[in-house]
Amino acid sequence: MERITYAVGDGVAIARRNIIKIKRVPEILFSVLITPLVFVLLFAYVFGSSIDIPGGAYREFLIGGTFAMTLSFGAVFTGAGLAEDMQKGIIDRFRSLPMSQSAVVFGRTASDVIYNALSLIVMAGAGLMVGWRIHNGIASALLGFGLLLLFAYALSWVMAYVGLLVPSPEVVDNASFMVIFPMTFVANTRELFGNIPPGPPDPTVWPLQNAVLYTLIWVVTIIAVFAPLAVNRYKKVRAKS
Repeated sequence: MERITYAVGDGVAIARRNIIKIKRVPEILFSVLITPLVFVLLFAYVFGSSIDIPGGAYREFLIGGTFAMTLSFGAVFTGAGLAEDMQKGIIDRFRSLPMSQSAVVFGRTASDVIYNALSLIVMAGAGLMVGWRIHNGIASALLGFGLLLLFAYALSWVMAYVGLLVPSPEVVDNASFMVIFPMTFVANTRELFGNIPPGPPDPTVWPLQNAVLYTLIWVVTIIAVFAPLAVNRYKKVRAKS
């Protein structure tokens, strides 16, 4: 128990270090706040008037997907941050400290939850301005936001593993599209916001009938697979330093 407490404390310290970095690197704040806003406005005004959904509104339908897509690509912060720390030798400095071996990876993924929460707030506000509405109540919407953050957290473990495999942050950016883009279609949070097309889903398609459970299964599976891979990879990197 003491060992777990020690590891958690070290992870919190690393997460705080990554969050403080926002003040020193304004580009991060730009990516966290401005890029999500651009995505919402782009999809709403470029495609919003050209795509018709019978019995529904395209702008309402797209926002849930935009949430998932933007937060999924936000997981790149994890991989790029770890790759940058390795490139600059910061990992070597962490190695010299009496800290848990897994703290750097856990702290990196935890801090990105804060980044994603800020992005989600900006997107939700922009979505409300362009016509997106919540139809299933505040409680259900909060569950939807939580599910989005949980899904993005799971993807951050994928990118943590990728970031520890590649030699530079630039490679992470290039590799992220291949890894993240297919996964952006897994999150099904439109159901919790009530932004779904009219009519019942196809009874033969289990993921559509159980959208939330389907996403949770993916979250658990991704974390169960990639969290150990990322931590073990970090230990090997340390051993080679």
